[in-house]
Amino acid sequence: MVATFARLPPRMQEAIVSRLGWTSLRPVQEEAGAALLDGCNAIILAPTAGGKTEAAMFFVLADLMERPPSAVGALYLAPIKALLNNQAERLGTYTEMVGLRRFLWHGDTTQAERRRFLKEPAELLMTTPESLEVMLLSPRVPHARLFADLRAVVIDEVHALAGSDRGAHLMAVLQRLGRFSRHDLQRVGLSATVGNPHDILTWLSGSSRRAGRVVDPPRPPGGREIAVRYCATEEQVARAAAGAAQGQKSLFFCQSRALTESVAQRLRGRGIDVFVHHSSVSLEERQAAEHRFHHGSNAMIACTSTLELGIDVGDLDRVFQAEAPSTVSSFLQRMGRTGRRSGQRANTMFLCTDPEVVLQAAAIVELAREGRVESVRPQTRCWPVLVHQLLALCLQYGGISPERCAEELKGVPDFSGITRAELDELIDHMLSNDYLFSSGGLLSMGQRAERVFGRKNFMEIYAVFSTPQLYRVVAESGKDIGSLEQSFVDKLVAEMSSFLLGGRPWLVREVFHRERLVKVVPAPAGMKPTWAGYVPQFLGYELGRKMHQLVTSDTPLPYLDQSATEILATLRHERASHRGLAVEVEGEDELVWTYAGGAVNQTLKYGLGLLHGWGVASDNFRLRIRRLDDGRVEDSLRQLARAELWEEPDFQDRLLRAMPEYRLSKFQEALPRQRALEVVREYLIDLPRTLSFLREVLP
Repeated sequence: MVATFARLPPRMQEAIVSRLGWTSLRPVQEEAGAALLDGCNAIILAPTAGGKTEAAMFFVLADLMERPPSAVGALYLAPIKALLNNQAERLGTYTEMVGLRRFLWHGDTTQAERRRFLKEPAELLMTTPESLEVMLLSPRVPHARLFADLRAVVIDEVHALAGSDRGAHLMAVLQRLGRFSRHDLQRVGLSATVGNPHDILTWLSGSSRRAGRVVDPPRPPGGREIAVRYCATEEQVARAAAGAAQGQKSLFFCQSRALTESVAQRLRGRGIDVFVHHSSVSLEERQAAEHRFHHGSNAMIACTSTLELGIDVGDLDRVFQAEAPSTVSSFLQRMGRTGRRSGQRANTMFLCTDPEVVLQAAAIVELAREGRVESVRPQTRCWPVLVHQLLALCLQYGGISPERCAEELKGVPDFSGITRAELDELIDHMLSNDYLFSSGGLLSMGQRAERVFGRKNFMEIYAVFSTPQLYRVVAESGKDIGSLEQSFVDKLVAEMSSFLLGGRPWLVREVFHRERLVKVVPAPAGMKPTWAGYVPQFLGYELGRKMHQLVTSDTPLPYLDQSATEILATLRHERASHRGLAVEVEGEDELVWTYAGGAVNQTLKYGLGLLHGWGVASDNFRLRIRRLDDGRVEDSLRQLARAELWEEPDFQDRLLRAMPEYRLSKFQEALPRQRALEVVREYLIDLPRTLSFLREVLP
């Protein structure tokens, strides 16, 4: 291990010892250093605050010291701007102490700052995938000069991108960016929790020819304090959290903005400084919360997942969780915010108001104890981002041939399952529907695309994910409170409607639709707004099966309090017959309890509907079927267990036509209907797990 440190430039060795006061590297840093100095692509895994950033950046910066780049030599990419801002000071220290510079480029960076950077580039550029797209599309950015000597890309919280449209966009941008560099870009992903790191490494490597390594050294067992409590009401949730949090610094994670606001309001006046942190709270308010919390000693931030991704708010004593997250990964990320100080144990207290959620929380804890974290499912036919990239290439080059489009995007793993013939079909469709225009064999953006995506100088092209229309919420004093989505604002009535935002109730004074502005005054009480989407949110297969295992066993769970223990005992008594595939009669319906997760149950729902025309409803745990006198459910499920049935062209076609037209991406409208429905099918249907499940449970 001394050998890895010794391979660093002497000036960096001296800076680490003298400036940082380190006497040794952690195991993850030693192992990562060997991989990166050997020129490998890598996935680096370590708990929150486990030294992942240094494990990558020390060795990337070492190369920039020994071989100074002509312009930008390395990129640090983060999925959210807040994480960039949070890491800016740390990476600024690391670059400065070895005579290098870093530059932060995102939506808040001024034009003057950008011009100075373009004139004299820093060696390390910190940005987001979307801001990198902005740079590629800007004629004012000298791409060939700026990125000619780019060597390495470090992606923080890589699990938040992999398997998603934003991940596909990242890989496409890196592929296009790599064409300006004379190097095979070294790709490094950082993550605290991922279930299939080798698959993520293969995805992240893309077209790179470098060898790859997963860096995941053994972790010393650490103590954890976990409690699951049942509370009948949100008032009891607030009372329990306030009692446990007195005199400490804590985060209170909630599963929705509405619940965050409600919890924060109920916590106020209980002897704790309470702050609110979610995406609808203004940047000013969020930053004030982070700053005041950082320097407080008896404070709590009620938050959504905005504080899940590694943003440092100082040493924490406690983590609370209202209800339960949907994944083990989220639970570990959140719990990992604690236990950083010597002698402190990582901890989480679940406060559940629903009996089913008590079971869900217990299943998450048990999966974590077994070391089982969700895998990210790679995608190979990401149609919406392919549409986005065709439009982006048209903007970048002004005019581009279909052949060059194919060449630019070759090597992007998220498009690897789309054939050249299918790409040509997509281009033909976009041409015939005026999303693209062709002249002299070169493609450019069509009038319809300009009309749909051209607002604010094509701002809609820069971001892959849909952004709802937002209205600013402003107090009479002029203070910016936050924002609300238009669908919610449309229901507001001046001088009558009230809502919660920033943990406080507000009364609507006036709505200005032209300016997208809501003026408010403080209200004595509020009605919490609901921000729920219409697309179903699924629990995973492994979580569902663990819930089934727990509800059909009699093993005591010591981290459940008395109320939660009684809830679990009641569920076990009520579901004593659920050891196999349980079928119950409820009125005119048959309930088929699967505990297989949302995607498997959706797959079964559509399969049964196509087989018999049955009306079937599904959730994460069961199917509800209009009662059948002849008891054909089990026989029908046995038919669905035949993979050949799903491969029949007629069955596949009918399945596709049965898909609801959910809008999962703003670029779906530019797709042929068949491809748009395929996008929905990929979200709703999980055939491999469904077949595996049926073979497991059917006699």
